[in-house]
Amino acid sequence: MKAIVTVIGKDHVGIIASVCALLAEQKVNVLDISQTVMQDYFTMIMMVDAAESDVPFAELSSLLEAKGQEIGLSIRIQREDIFNAMHRI
Repeated sequence: MKAIVTVIGKDHVGIIASVCALLAEQKVNVLDISQTVMQDYFTMIMMVDAAESDVPFAELSSLLEAKGQEIGLSIRIQREDIFNAMHRI
């Protein structure tokens, strides 16, 4: 099951490492990643595959949100089909 992870917030050391470590712990594979820093703000979007993960999607979402609060970022995950439906014109 593919999903889209978005990360937004003030740039600081270790953002990618923190997010990827949490995903790896939950057996979520990163398929593609794009990140940029605009002035002092970090933005990242990742396509991930959560098919091998043992945790329900809602729990994975909660874990990412909690990690975001811990490190001062907004981290969200959406199923790919919902993401595509929301962004279709």
